[in-house]
Amino acid sequence: MDRGSKDRGQVAIEYLGFIPVLILVTLAAVQLGLVAYTAEQAGTAARAGARSASLQQGAQPACSEAVSDWLSVTGCAAAFGGDTVTVTASIHIPSVIPGYDGFGDASKTATMPLDH
Repeated sequence: MDRGSKDRGQVAIEYLGFIPVLILVTLAAVQLGLVAYTAEQAGTAARAGARSASLQQGAQPACSEAVSDWLSVTGCAAAFGGDTVTVTASIHIPSVIPGYDGFGDASKTATMPLDH
């Protein structure tokens, strides 16, 4: 048996040991993307809710309709003050890690002038 065939077996074992690291890095990248996407959707929901509330049509329906169906809006509160309305939208951040759901919510705020 020559030395080359031993090296090939060792390289295969080393590669198998590295696969969990690759999976972990991939999951972390996907989770980071989900956090960013959820934050972007929270901003969209806040703007849509503020626009709707400024027209006296209610913020909650517009917030819910503005986000992707697979995301869950946990809050869309409107606060009126003077000639403006401020809406804070919160969306639950989904997790790619099975059994772990501790990423919380992404919240964004938008303010619009009231339409008189």
